Amino acid sequence: MISNWGIHRVLFCPGVAGFYCTMRPMSLIVDLHTHSTASDGTLSPSELVTQAGAAGVGLLALTDHDNTEGVAEAREAASGLGIELVSGIEISVTWNAGVVHIVGLDIDIENPLLCRGLAGVRAFRQWRAVEIGERLAKAGIPGAYEGARALSNGRLISRTHFARFLVARGYAPDMRRVFKRFLVSGKPGHVPGRWARLEDAVAWVRAAGGQAVIAHPARYSFSRSKLRRLIGEFSESGGSAIEVVSGSHTREESHTMGRHARDFGLLGSVGSDYHGPESLWNGLGCIAPLPDGVEPVWAAWGQSRQSTHHNTP
Repeated sequence: MISNWGIHRVLFCPGVAGFYCTMRPMSLIVDLHTHSTASDGTLSPSELVTQAGAAGVGLLALTDHDNTEGVAEAREAASGLGIELVSGIEISVTWNAGVVHIVGLDIDIENPLLCRGLAGVRAFRQWRAVEIGERLAKAGIPGAYEGARALSNGRLISRTHFARFLVARGYAPDMRRVFKRFLVSGKPGHVPGRWARLEDAVAWVRAAGGQAVIAHPARYSFSRSKLRRLIGEFSESGGSAIEVVSGSHTREESHTMGRHARDFGLLGSVGSDYHGPESLWNGLGCIAPLPDGVEPVWAAWGQSRQSTHHNTP
């Protein structure tokens, strides 16, 4: 684990959040939400870890969507770079007729209950991918399933893989617009999700010895009352933390999420939601500090982690 930087580091994080992150000696960058090619990231698990090391990340979680296939490779790479690798997962959940994501941190990836639950979610993902391909074909876009599957390298197929295929074929100029034109509600390639229940996802994480976290809560565009209802049900189910600081959160949103965490007695997590170097708006490890008064989720993981200080302001 990195224990002494010896110099000041200043990182500029472009894009939505636009944070300047100033690192001081004896501080440690923490990033607890990242993706690899095991789901919809563009870097292999080992490449992701190498990039994290280059960015100065010392505590890293790999949280691929609905599978933990990349954790072993990431752990092996991290062991040679002085990075502490946290086994993680991001579980797709249907809540209140919409989709939210629950991150699980510090989990036993071989836990039987977790493995069975994730297998069911992945089975639906596979069915949905075929269905998306069929609906796009009916809309005059042939070969979308095959193209998305090729981009996934035969692994978990997500809407992101379809979006990359559609951009590559010229159906839209960028990822943001291709989603709006083809993959959201009311568009040709939209397939409603039937994901895990909130209480089940939290139970799987807890059974695996981990801590459940509501991922990027500001991104759901919920009203204040609806978001607090989600947080309340999550807390009652045994959830541990809110991703207070996210690569998709503004500074104001992070402070708002910090207040929600304090109100509900929950811990705070931080994560870039990094998918690869193409995502210029959420750099790997480029994360602002937790707001004052929010206890970090990693404080409960043991003395070695309790002694770290994330992005000291």
